[in-house]
Amino acid sequence: MSTSSMAELLARETRDGELYETLADGRLRCLACGHRCPLPDGAAGVCKVRFNEHGRLRVPHGYVGGVHCDPIEKKPFFHAYPGSLAYSFGMLGCDLHCGYCQNWVTSQVLRDPQAVAGFRRAAPEAIVEDALQHGARVIVSTYNEPLITSEWAVDIFRAAKAAGLVTGFVSNGNGTPQALEFLRPWVDLYKVDLKSFDDRRYRQLGGRLQPILDTIQQLFAAGFWLEVVTLLVPGFNDGADELAQLTGFLAGVSPDVPWHVTAFHGDYKLTTPRDTTPEMLLRAAAIGRAAGLRHVYAGNLPGRVGDLEHTRCGICDATLVERHGYLVTAYHVTDDGCCPACRSVVPGRWAAPAAKPARRRPVRLPMS
Repeated sequence: MSTSSMAELLARETRDGELYETLADGRLRCLACGHRCPLPDGAAGVCKVRFNEHGRLRVPHGYVGGVHCDPIEKKPFFHAYPGSLAYSFGMLGCDLHCGYCQNWVTSQVLRDPQAVAGFRRAAPEAIVEDALQHGARVIVSTYNEPLITSEWAVDIFRAAKAAGLVTGFVSNGNGTPQALEFLRPWVDLYKVDLKSFDDRRYRQLGGRLQPILDTIQQLFAAGFWLEVVTLLVPGFNDGADELAQLTGFLAGVSPDVPWHVTAFHGDYKLTTPRDTTPEMLLRAAAIGRAAGLRHVYAGNLPGRVGDLEHTRCGICDATLVERHGYLVTAYHVTDDGCCPACRSVVPGRWAAPAAKPARRRPVRLPMS
């Protein structure tokens, strides 16, 4: 299917949006992401899924491009309900165009003719019911960029919270104050991909650095549970000076923000850099710790990164959660979220894992 044909199909799966303002000349300024696109009638934003239709901002609604149940560690959240199942859903489209995107078949479906993805219509209540039937504790908007489909996520999260589920975003962090204010009542956990600390690199990906830094600061100040991930790409963002600046910024937000440095492997349009090695991850983690971060993790290489899969107390260094990959093998945080050794509060959202470890599970959501 051509990108134009897919765009026509997706244009039918929309409703009136809420994240916009009307400009003096009649254009609509979309406020869902940091591009803040000014849209004349008939124009779509950078994301290609939010558009001005005769003075109404139309936004994605009523479908999913993919759903799956995974351990929450895969998102990754390490300080939020360890060992729980996270029910993940996504739509189509993105406001960036990263050449190494692992979800490019859904995120780039309106840009790249090679990105072939379908979708299924579904009601929020059906998605929440499916999450409950799969034993999920958390429901997460992910796969594509959730900021550009915020209205749909909030409709799902209203039903999810009524059913007792925890909610989360897995996002590139290219937000706006208006979007975060809209999301705050409905989103508990927020993971940001901080892809670089170099604005030139961000522009290669289709964005800018400053909106991501602003979003990270605003998320923390607003009380979202925040974790940050950097995919370490050799030759792109792995310079010692850049990593020192990046982790120094995060430590300035709070030394308790968990930082995950994860391993790159060739994907989509970026296949030439060598894969990230354990030694590269260990070096980056050491830089993060030297910057003052108390909770630094190395991911995607289970069993090959020493103790950097485990959660330790930021005060006394006692081991609190032991992991191998996405599997929690031991859990020692107290019921009131403290370290059992020194009784200091452990930053995060804590609850003991279920007796049976969470396992990755396929999902077959029925079409509406």
